[in-house]
This record gives sequence, C-alpha cells and structure tokens, in this order.
Amino acid sequence: MKFEIGDNLFVTEDTREACENTYFLKTKLNSRYLDSLDSNVKVITPNELIDIWGLKDLKVVGITGTNGKTTTAAVLYSILTDLNEVTALQGTRGFFINDEQLQQKSLTTPTTLQTLHNMKVAKDKGAKFFVMEVSSHAIVQERAEGIEFALKVFTNVTQDHLDYHKTIQEYRAVKSRFFADSSLKLINKDESKKITFNPTKAYTYALDEGATFKIDAFSLTDGITAAINHLGEIATFKSSLVGLFNVYNLTAAVSSAKLLTQKPLEEICEVVENFGGVSGRMEVVSQEPLIIVDFAHTPDGIFKVLESIKDKDISVVFGAGGDRDHDKRPKMGLAAARFAKKIYITSDNPRSENPQDIIEDIAKPLQGKDGVVKIVDRREAIKVAIDELQKDEVLLILGKGDEDYIEIDGKKLPYSDKESVLEILANR
Repeated sequence: MKFEIGDNLFVTEDTREACENTYFLKTKLNSRYLDSLDSNVKVITPNELIDIWGLKDLKVVGITGTNGKTTTAAVLYSILTDLNEVTALQGTRGFFINDEQLQQKSLTTPTTLQTLHNMKVAKDKGAKFFVMEVSSHAIVQERAEGIEFALKVFTNVTQDHLDYHKTIQEYRAVKSRFFADSSLKLINKDESKKITFNPTKAYTYALDEGATFKIDAFSLTDGITAAINHLGEIATFKSSLVGLFNVYNLTAAVSSAKLLTQKPLEEICEVVENFGGVSGRMEVVSQEPLIIVDFAHTPDGIFKVLESIKDKDISVVFGAGGDRDHDKRPKMGLAAARFAKKIYITSDNPRSENPQDIIEDIAKPLQGKDGVVKIVDRREAIKVAIDELQKDEVLLILGKGDEDYIEIDGKKLPYSDKESVLEILANR
C-alpha cells in the first residue's frame, strides 16, 4: 500500500515497495526493517508526512475505552455533522465523511499511514473534525504517532484483551499512557480511579460523581431523556438508544461537542435525537418476537447490556472468542446468569481452539443452573433460542454485533447474526 505525496513521489510502510521515488514511513512497528532498505530510499517520519500533507489544522478527536468507543464516536460524528461541521469518522465501522462511507469495516485503529492518508482525504474534502477510535493495541504500537489531538476521550476500562496485555494493571496502564500529555481531554469521572491522567486541560463527565459535565437527572423510559449540567448551563437531550451505558456514551459525545465547538449546550442537545443508532449495537432486528443484536463481548459489556432491559424476561445467545483471554470466559457466564432466564452458549470466532472447550469454560460456574443450553453451531443456537422464545420475552444475541464473518481455523467464513435471525424468522 502506497500513497502519492508529490509529482511522481509516493510513501509506503512496506519495505518491499520502498524505492527511489517511494519514501519509507518509519514507525515503531516497522523500524526494525530499516536495515533491509536500499541506500537510495528516503526515510520519513509521521511528523514529516503530516507536514507534507498539511494536516495540522485538522481537529482530531481520539476516543478510547473498553466499551463505548464506537457508539460515542458515532454519536459525536452525527452531532457535529448536524451542526453543519464537515466531519470524518474512522473506526470499527469503517471510514466516513459527512454520511458518505469511503471504506468498509477494518481495524478499530488502522496503521499509521492509513490513518494519516484518511486524514488527508478528510482535509481535501473540507473536513474540520476527524473523529477516530483508538484501541489499546494502537496505543502500545503507537499507531497514532505524530498526531496532535484536539481532544482525547476516555469512556471506561474493564477486563478485555488480556491475551495481549497479560494483566488488568498493564491494560489500565496502557489506557493511562494515552492521557499522560497536556492535550485537551474528557474523562469519565465515574471511571477515573481506574486510570491515571494528566490533569492539565482535563474535563470530566459523570452520572454519579461531581463533574464538569454532570447528568442531573435521566429517564430510561422510551429511550433516553437526560438533563446535562455544564457549570450552570443546563440542557436536555433525548435519544432512541436504550440502557444506562448509552447515557454515558451520549453524555461523552455531547460534552465533546461542547468542548470542540463552544456552541450553546441547548443547540447541541437538540440534534442528539437525530442519531438513529449503530448497526450491531443494541440493534432491534425483530419487534415480534423482540430480538436484539449487540457487540457486547466482555463480562462488563454483557452485564450492562442485560441490565439495561432487566425488566423483561431475557434469553441470551453468546460465546467467547478463541485464542483470547481465557480468564474472562467464566465471568461472562456469570454476568449472563445475573439477568437471563435462558442462556444459550455457542461459538464466537473460535479461531484455532475447539469451540466445545470454549463453551465449557463459559459454562463452568453455571453447573446445575436451569436453562443453560450448549450448542456449538451459532446459527443453530439462535434457531433453538428463537423457537423456545415465549411471548413477552426478549432474545439478545451478543458478541458479534454487525460482524459479517465467523473465524474458524484461520478462515473467515461469511456469517451474520442479523441475517441469520431474519432467515430463521422468514422460514418459520
């Protein structure tokens, strides 16, 4: 992959593509390959490429956290766009500029070169803001090297990715590293004790703790209605989203929009209702019977999603990814058991592991509990769950969201929870 930087001049991150007229972008991930370059290859840094492409005027927002990155980023993108600000969005769902999708789903945070090129595309299309998700892997690998953030946002931190970070302490330390500088930052005050951050130019948002942006009151009836207080400036926002966790996501987005634009809080809150939700995030794929698909794939994520509809009789289908953090599997089972009456444990990207072994890991603390069913085939598990769903019950299918594949033995096979549900219902 290489991109044009001038008249018959290009830049790449791949040593195999680097040559006299193709500069090599040196990053933390590829610097060990410098010795393999020909002597006539010019090496440049991310800072130099940012200058070549003139990206410093673009206001970049980086959002990180275990849960909520995608929804918070999408809501902020929606708000800024509806406030007539040309805005780009890069993240799990792909790359967008003012409601036009330019790239399909990819890594949460792409490579340094891909991100910088997306920033260039955004700038060339007149964008003022560039909203991006920043994963913990990207922080460790410094994929955002050279980027000066106009705002950094912290949503929360719970157990995830311990196959990579090894301990929760290291995972928290990585998140903390992103907030160590003096850039403008927005911190979830209710989660702030889990990380460390530089207090310089730090603003906070919260439902429980005192904060710069404080939710004074909220209702979860028929979506979300919340009153937000920013140093005495009070406004109310409404949304069709559901769940307490989405109150946090919406608050983070509204607070970010205020910090970035300095527009009246009431003007910002007025456009929140225009956001219709993120595909695969608490997405209602059927009303009768009520079936919801969500990406929740951590113990905390499962707990919060199920808690958000605890007033209903819940059935849940979920699994855990293979070749990943084993420790969270029984915790996921316990989280599901807190609220669900019927639990269907199945496959979710088993990769190189035996899916039955993963299922047994999840089910270990649920031995003897009624209503626990183990089915390896994910589509079959969904079919059984739908067939056994009673009137007034809700079925949640968790873990994959809008993913369009299932990964087995190194192969990504076409698969969609949403499409499976629709096909099963159509054939009843």
